[in-house]
Amino acid sequence: MVITAELVQNLIAEQFPQWKDLPVRPVEKSGHDNRTFHLGDAMSVRLPSGKAYEAQVQKESRWLPYLQAQLDYPISAPLAVGRPCAQYPYFWSINRWIEGCTLRDEAPADRTALARALAAALKKLQQIDCTGGPAGGAHNFYRGCSPAVYEEETRAALDKLRERLPVDRLAAVWDRCIAEPYTGGAVWVHGDVAPGNILLRERRFCGLIDFGILGTGDPACDYAMAWTYFSPAERDVFLRGLDCGAVARARGWALWKALITYDDSDADFRENARHTVREILKECG
Repeated sequence: MVITAELVQNLIAEQFPQWKDLPVRPVEKSGHDNRTFHLGDAMSVRLPSGKAYEAQVQKESRWLPYLQAQLDYPISAPLAVGRPCAQYPYFWSINRWIEGCTLRDEAPADRTALARALAAALKKLQQIDCTGGPAGGAHNFYRGCSPAVYEEETRAALDKLRERLPVDRLAAVWDRCIAEPYTGGAVWVHGDVAPGNILLRERRFCGLIDFGILGTGDPACDYAMAWTYFSPAERDVFLRGLDCGAVARARGWALWKALITYDDSDADFRENARHTVREILKECG
């Protein structure tokens, strides 16, 4: 749906009049699930782009303040939740603005240091008690579950690409990825650890944003960046300490996403998918 700054200004004036005089302007790059706008200099407004993403708002409102209180780096933090109304049919949120550039928009000063810092940040998230947290499932597109949940979709993508890729080799990689089930306890899962959701300050890791597909379960999905972004040496640093099964499942998440976006209409998604497939093939022989 079309979500404009004028609409956001009207919602603010109607539901949060204490902020009605603050300027509203779109962020430079908004996401797919939500449209994001600056509200003054210290806040942002996020509005789901469709019904499928509305549940993220209340989940973030419930859990992100709890997580932030126990983390030593900043994450998205909702300040208020807006109601559905005649102008806009979904719940929406006002969040504090975190200063920094995303990794999508700025290169880190040291990629190996970034791999180390990001791995440490994920470990800190995983160490927070997740009792009562939302288990991975349809609400967060199965992050925290086994990548095998996308078996049918992966096989269909392989079949579609049969004339262009060594699909027998990739199918063997996929089989290894899903062979070992997770047997550990559930932990917090960000669900979308990607350059657009990693914040840098002075070109160093400083925080994580966009917890829309937050959940609990197997953290393997949070390590797909090992193949989508990092070089082999950086990958070793990022994955250090994970057992073989976790690495295999993480590779499975990266492979699934690359195969289903191999011909994506977005050129950046398409190129990253092809890069990821090349990296996996080089690594797995």
